[in-house]
Amino acid sequence: MNNSSETLLKVENLSKHFPITKGVFRRQVGTVKAVDGISFEIKERETLGLVGESGCGKSTAGRVILQLYPATSGNVVFRGVEITELSPEKLRLQRPKMQMIFQDPQDSLNPRMTVGDIIGEPIIEHQFHKGKERREKIEQLLKSVGLNPKYTNRYPHEFSGGQRQRIGIARPLALNPDFIICIWE
Repeated sequence: MNNSSETLLKVENLSKHFPITKGVFRRQVGTVKAVDGISFEIKERETLGLVGESGCGKSTAGRVILQLYPATSGNVVFRGVEITELSPEKLRLQRPKMQMIFQDPQDSLNPRMTVGDIIGEPIIEHQFHKGKERREKIEQLLKSVGLNPKYTNRYPHEFSGGQRQRIGIARPLALNPDFIICIWE
């Protein structure tokens, strides 16, 4: 690896603790330390695998890095920007650059939406393409993950588990992110 490459992501002493509450008044009686003080750095074009037993905090770490869960403590610096301190508006501007592929596509795909709508939702939300250009992008994404581009009007239940996983991969790729977290347990 070229040591002169730019740092894409730097995580320093990242922690996420969840309170354990009890009783009518929901008094805190303990804490679950899902992630406790992890640190690492990822440079451009580098891949990092976070490995551990089930329940050790890998998925939580991914969600905290992307600020889907707020960090209890620590820093997450993406392309030189400390994202744990960003306002919701500024974090929204970072979202297209950082995406997540979830392990279970059944949980991440809305059964009431067509595949074209699912893949097109982030494109619409972040105003990347409109009209015909958006349709062409969605068809290109389906093709890139090995699905027939004519499947845009089908619903998730019409696909096998492996095909749904491909749809779950196409969706975050729609925004051409700089960084992708893939969660597999």
